[in-house]
Amino acid sequence: MPTTHTATIVERIARLREAMHQQQIDALMIPSADPHLSEYLPARWQGREWLSGFTGSVGTLIVTPQFAGIWTDARYWTQAEQQLAGTGISLMKLTSGASVQYVDWLAATMQAGQTVAVDGNVLGLAIGRQLALALQARDVTLRTELDLLQQVWQKRPAMPLAPVFEHLPPYATQSRADKLAKVRAAMQKLGARLHLISALDDIAYLFNLRGSDISYNPVFLAHALIEAEQATLFVTAGKIDAPLAAALAADGVRLAPYDALAARLDQLPADSTLLIDPRRISYGTRQWIPSRVHVIDAINPAIFAKSRKSEADLVHVRAAMEQDGAALCEFFCWLEQTLADSARAPLTELDIDREITAARARRPGFISPSFSTIAGFRANGASMHYRATPEHHAVIEGDGLLLIDSGGQYLGGTTDITRVVPVGAITAEQQRDFTLVLKGMMALSATRFPRGCKSPMLDAIARAPLWAAGLDFGHGTGHGVGYFLNVHEGPQSISPSAMPEPHTAMEAGMITSIEPGLYRTGQWGIRIENLVHNRPVGQTEFGDFLEFETLTLCPIDTRCVELALLREDERAWLNNYHATVRARLAPLLSGPALAWLEQRTEAV
Repeated sequence: MPTTHTATIVERIARLREAMHQQQIDALMIPSADPHLSEYLPARWQGREWLSGFTGSVGTLIVTPQFAGIWTDARYWTQAEQQLAGTGISLMKLTSGASVQYVDWLAATMQAGQTVAVDGNVLGLAIGRQLALALQARDVTLRTELDLLQQVWQKRPAMPLAPVFEHLPPYATQSRADKLAKVRAAMQKLGARLHLISALDDIAYLFNLRGSDISYNPVFLAHALIEAEQATLFVTAGKIDAPLAAALAADGVRLAPYDALAARLDQLPADSTLLIDPRRISYGTRQWIPSRVHVIDAINPAIFAKSRKSEADLVHVRAAMEQDGAALCEFFCWLEQTLADSARAPLTELDIDREITAARARRPGFISPSFSTIAGFRANGASMHYRATPEHHAVIEGDGLLLIDSGGQYLGGTTDITRVVPVGAITAEQQRDFTLVLKGMMALSATRFPRGCKSPMLDAIARAPLWAAGLDFGHGTGHGVGYFLNVHEGPQSISPSAMPEPHTAMEAGMITSIEPGLYRTGQWGIRIENLVHNRPVGQTEFGDFLEFETLTLCPIDTRCVELALLREDERAWLNNYHATVRARLAPLLSGPALAWLEQRTEAV
């Protein structure tokens, strides 16, 4: 018997197929993207979720007259199986997060003379080029000018209209003019007179502006065109008020309507040299550039500058980590007291999200969560990107492990932390799993490496203790983190699915997560995550070396540790970490929360 949810999804897919038939489309591809290729999407571009009911942040939907399927990676398989059940949409398992097997599927499935459509404005340029070549080889037509969602999505959300605000000193430690000057210097080295930027975090960083057009990421919808003497922000009218517009104008930044970019590009003269980043621009936006313009493909210079936090930035990041850690101590103290109260109302995963956000909101400089809190009890913790909803969540009672992955946006930094705590009694196997994950996290945290080391090369260090036991996990070990910006930031990525290319080199100032895990489907999930900063550690005849400074400050629950599995150096690392956590957080706490901190940071 279909549920109301599944019936709605079936009806939406049917309407889409009717629109496809009218347009003579044989297959429609709907990526999880917006015109800026954002990870998290404004409501207007959450079409894949609206059509399928699958809420994971990564996934590509393909619909034909006889088939519908979503391609997503291992982080979301359990979630997708549950959310797609009964909808007629198949789960197509990607073997890695970087895989584009759906392109291969389309090339193998479509017949000569057929037509594939995708909205080019939300299709990544690199994937678009790959798709076009694959289909051309099969004599299949690719159409990218259609937005079929607009035809079938009744009451589709409008463009977001939230105001843009300035990221000011002392938190903005470098002026907008200085940042623009450095980008222009990089443009000159590449031989470019203009630079088009569509990536929202690059724009927010470069102009010292922030917004709230996308949940959790303090960015706003805009394109930017940088020229030698001026820059243009293409942004929806009314989002930037008169005083801020005047401040921007003083730095040579003019404003234009969001939808005026295509016309502006069309006006570029034949001798123009335009820098674009093919990884961070859509296929549709690329098609707006006239063929007479000489295009230089290279990584946005702002990406490298944005990833390398200055010492002045790090002063604020460390302060934000202290406030975040203090909030977490108050939260975990509340959690243990609540679980110990037999007279309380049932505690659910939804309560975790509410209380942990409330604890952060009491701290100075807090703006918002940095992503949707993951609170997974027992089997729910085995779904790597699980999210509790009012319709589907667990009551936290009995025995088991509770995984909590959360983070905050502060004016002085972005946080992301995962901790696992015991509820009731836990088993020896759970302790062993937890300890092996902890060993992997500590091994990478203590690693020294040459400056310029390609970040994906570090992944195996965190996996080694798990591999030795015949275990593994299906996600990357670490991602870059922004400075009051996106919680996921490049160019570095500690992941087996990332290619060790030159732009992934580890440099001083970068902030990265270290988060190995272990997931037993239907039983429990474990992930332990800290943020670390690359800092210089010395020079040898083999070059400059870096090490990690652990930034995250929150106890790791030693009740879950099988101490016999720890070497002496590992015990020392854990005890030193907890001593640092206690020294840094104790001045910010009092009463039960302080007592909780002291208890949870006792040496082992």
